[in-house]
Amino acid sequence: MTDYRVGKGEAREDQVTSAIEKVTSQAPSSLYLGLALGSMAVSVALQLSNRKHESLFIGQWAAPFLLMGIYNKMVKQHGSDASNQSSDYSQAA
Repeated sequence: MTDYRVGKGEAREDQVTSAIEKVTSQAPSSLYLGLALGSMAVSVALQLSNRKHESLFIGQWAAPFLLMGIYNKMVKQHGSDASNQSSDYSQAA
């Protein structure tokens, strides 16, 4: 059976992705959680004021905010090219 997994050093992120990650990693992870909770609170308020369409629209923002927070946390802990960087350092030593 053929193995199609990507190995260490076979793929690297481009400059655009690296630049975005450098900027967004400056934001605390709690910001994304706060945005998600805030969108849920605004959604509930809109629901209670009988603005159903707007409520559903704003309420759907919670999941993307949480996903961005998870991605942000992973980039902070591992970096975008962590496996490549660690292999580069081990080869240099």
